[in-house]
Amino acid sequence: MSEGDTEAPEVLLEMRGHVALITLNRPAQRNAINGAIASAIEGLVRQTEADDAVRAVVLASSHDKVFCAGADLAEISRGNAAALSTEAGGFGGLVRAKRIKPWIAAVGGAAFAGGCELVLACDMIVASEAARFALPEVKRGLFAAAAGPLRLQRVLPRNIALELVATGDPIGADRAYQLGMVNRLVPQDALIDAALDLAAAIAVNAPLAVRESLAIARDVPDLDEIAYWERSKAAEALVFSSDDAREGPLAFLEKREPNWMGR
Repeated sequence: MSEGDTEAPEVLLEMRGHVALITLNRPAQRNAINGAIASAIEGLVRQTEADDAVRAVVLASSHDKVFCAGADLAEISRGNAAALSTEAGGFGGLVRAKRIKPWIAAVGGAAFAGGCELVLACDMIVASEAARFALPEVKRGLFAAAAGPLRLQRVLPRNIALELVATGDPIGADRAYQLGMVNRLVPQDALIDAALDLAAAIAVNAPLAVRESLAIARDVPDLDEIAYWERSKAAEALVFSSDDAREGPLAFLEKREPNWMGR
């Protein structure tokens, strides 16, 4: 790099139709989370949520063997631990972020500690055979404080999740796929395309219907049947009175692609 060059952004954004591709871009540091990444991710959550053209988000890595190594220990040693979390998004600007749009993690390598928690904050996972997931904090006398123990039990059978939390050992992509944690398992060179294909399969649907359906589905583990039906009734009233609810059947009858308005 010449003296006049500037460093590449630590988080990249690229639009692929109605899909936002966000890429962690600190390969020399194994995409470890620092304040710049956390702030950038929080800003991109706000940006993609506010942009009606964005219907799904893919979170990927520029490193071919590591998705994210978790917290940047160098930053922590310099006394900058607080910067790794944001007020609205929590760790990495994402784990506590309020989102209505679906996020898909594209994982082609190690997603350990906070990196695993970023993956678990997403709604779906596309992985290559080289992907591995772990919460190794207990091996270092620490605690996975970014909702890893909570979310791991939502994507894996309870006993398997408890084993991973207590041992800190990794689970490989193949087993994670067999147990339902990973949505699609693909070769490494097909990873990004597969994640974008899944996002595109979501993006062709009516945005309002996806938003309301996903909002309820995310909360199902915390809802009793009465609360579920109340949420469902409210969503039904909103979706069925929308312009998209009229457009969908009309497009079907006219044998054309629907022109979604998102309302």
